[in-house]
Amino acid sequence: MFRHILAFQHVSRRTVASTARRQLDNKVPQNQKKFQEDNGVPVHLKGGTGDALLYRTTMVLTVMGAGYVVYELVKAAFPKKN
Repeated sequence: MFRHILAFQHVSRRTVASTARRQLDNKVPQNQKKFQEDNGVPVHLKGGTGDALLYRTTMVLTVMGAGYVVYELVKAAFPKKN
């Protein structure tokens, strides 16, 4: 049992203390420039095509949900007569 714990410690130490680290570019300044730019585009759409698609999908689902709620309220207000 103790051997397994030592093996696990060895593997975890080797993966954490590796010398090959990925260098990541700091993209924060570019994103700050893009989002603070005054180009007439709302901030929730400045992310590109993905933001526009997400916005339109949200609006369609919201309108459809509101329409369904109104439909159900009208259906409940005027029940069928037998």
